[in-house]
Amino acid sequence: MATTPLTFPPPLPSHRPSSLRRPVLTLASERPYPSSQELLPLRKIPGNYGLPLIGPLRDRHDYFYNQGRDEYFKSRVLKHRSTVYRTNLPPGPFIAPNPRVVALLDGKSFPVLFDVTKVEKKDLFTGTFMPSTELTGGYRVLSYLDPSEPNHGKLKKLMFFHLQSRRDHVIPEFRSAYSKMFDFLEDEIVSDGKAAFCPANEQAAFNFLARSLYGVNPEELKLGLEGPKLIRKWLLFQIAPLLILGLPKPLEDLAIHTFRLPAFLIKKDYNLLYDFFYYNSGPVLDFAEQLGISREEACHNLLFATCFNSFGGMRILFPNMMKWIGRVGLVVHTCLAREIRSVVRASGGDVTLAALEQMPLMKSVVYECLRIEPPVPLQYGKAKRDLLIESHDAAFQVKEGEMLVGYQPMATKDPRIFHRAEEFVAGRFVGEEGERMLRHVLWSNGPEDKSPNFGNKQCAGKDLVMLVARLLVVELFLRYDSFDIDVGSSPRGATITLTSLKKATF
Repeated sequence: MATTPLTFPPPLPSHRPSSLRRPVLTLASERPYPSSQELLPLRKIPGNYGLPLIGPLRDRHDYFYNQGRDEYFKSRVLKHRSTVYRTNLPPGPFIAPNPRVVALLDGKSFPVLFDVTKVEKKDLFTGTFMPSTELTGGYRVLSYLDPSEPNHGKLKKLMFFHLQSRRDHVIPEFRSAYSKMFDFLEDEIVSDGKAAFCPANEQAAFNFLARSLYGVNPEELKLGLEGPKLIRKWLLFQIAPLLILGLPKPLEDLAIHTFRLPAFLIKKDYNLLYDFFYYNSGPVLDFAEQLGISREEACHNLLFATCFNSFGGMRILFPNMMKWIGRVGLVVHTCLAREIRSVVRASGGDVTLAALEQMPLMKSVVYECLRIEPPVPLQYGKAKRDLLIESHDAAFQVKEGEMLVGYQPMATKDPRIFHRAEEFVAGRFVGEEGERMLRHVLWSNGPEDKSPNFGNKQCAGKDLVMLVARLLVVELFLRYDSFDIDVGSSPRGATITLTSLKKATF
């Protein structure tokens, strides 16, 4: 699924009020900042952790309730006049005994979190706490392993094998599942004047993953239509300490931020999912045994990769994409529809990997969605040794064993790197200059111009995620000239209500 260089047309408009829309004459070129050869002043890391227990609890309430996550990080940048500082990161007491972190909040310091020669990734997938392994069959799954651990390379090889073996099924099964979804949404709009995108997307996503990666239709098996509901419950038990559910504040803080939800409550549901994957993963489990991994451990990893990484990612990313693309307006919608339909027509009516590579605007729009609102906003690492970490303006000494956290939306909207960083610019990544900026798109736990391998922590399914995101845009604009939305919020991202789907007229 590697990309190939192309000659790109001029960029297109950003998200602006209709009266102010105009073609983007210059792309978001990289802003200059001091090179690593320049001597930056050494500065003590500002900030503190406050009194034991009191400081972490105060910061937790600011993070969840008083300020919210964005303002929590931004206000402290202003206070300390630094994009690198010390703070506490939730959940804190009593789930995470050590909430102390060094925050990295710019595009220059953030990439140290990808360098596994400098930072350890062991048990840091969800940050300062790790969900109980009772939720994953007693195993530490791939996402929680550091590349230095023997099983990391084996399990990543297993994921690569699985994706490679099923690659030919991805495009047809995606188009089938999402065509059915859009048919359903059209009927909902006709009958009710609106349609909820998120529940339909979750069902389509699970059906697509089951059919493309495992060759079965869950609706015809014991699992039926229950897959998305079971996964949502299981995800809640893993990441509840990081969520706001909308309960009364004292009750919510006590119930999900202070104590873990007991794993036994979800065991029956998890076993239903496990049985589904075990009985439909025969060739992959056979390959796992060749690698020296038990079938049981491999199955728990396949379940996690499919349900947490893939389904969970599509559950967040696709509504966010609908939000940003819906807001960008008719001018860009028309340009996308023309580009996509002309390429597909020239390809004999088929949607292929080669055809997708000939849609520069579509690809740029997907990259911009991932830049402006990455589906996984936080990355973590623990310093393997004493490090010198550079921001744009200063260098900071980090001690061995200190926990580092990067808030990706601030790194990928760094005004020192991107022009008009807070705006959605549809053509930002079109052309040679745009392609050079891809190294600052970081959604996959690594730069967009790099690839996952056995020795790094970049997402094993990076190419799959990029492919399905592109397919969503293609399917949307093959069917519709434009669409209208209402946007709400939920604990895990945007909720989208479609109010119109304007069928293709050209």
